[in-house]
Amino acid sequence: MRCPFCNQDNTRVVDSRPIEDSNAIRRRRMCDVCGRRFTTYEKVETIPLIVIKKDMNREQYDRSKIETGILRACHKRPVSAEKINEMVNKVETELFNGEEREIPSSVIGEKVMHYLKDLDQVAYVRFASIYREFKDVNTFMDELKRCSTNSGRQKNGSVELY
Repeated sequence: MRCPFCNQDNTRVVDSRPIEDSNAIRRRRMCDVCGRRFTTYEKVETIPLIVIKKDMNREQYDRSKIETGILRACHKRPVSAEKINEMVNKVETELFNGEEREIPSSVIGEKVMHYLKDLDQVAYVRFASIYREFKDVNTFMDELKRCSTNSGRQKNGSVELY
């Protein structure tokens, strides 16, 4: 590994540890030439995932799009950045562990809504209203009713989805 400060190749690993809830390793390194320390992260390279949009266009998967959507839904809600990051990691793990390399955006949206419903119901309804493109107040109210009736019903230890 090349030192980012003096650009020399003589670096060594001083400390190495796995990152929680991630398939990555954090390594502290030290340059033998200049003596400065720096951190690197190793992550398994995966085959790119292609997202099929509603208009049938295809684009490469972008984690930041999921993060942005969840952040908007959770705006001014009591949801920590750590919880949001955990949720994105769960969605991403499900996507990359699947067999498919091309996945419809609707599948991603449904996975996000599944986790949002358990995390914060207001954020869930906000996300659903944009994602499902509610056309009027009645559609919005129907979703709220469904949300409130399903929140108390348990099936096999988890909340029932539609």
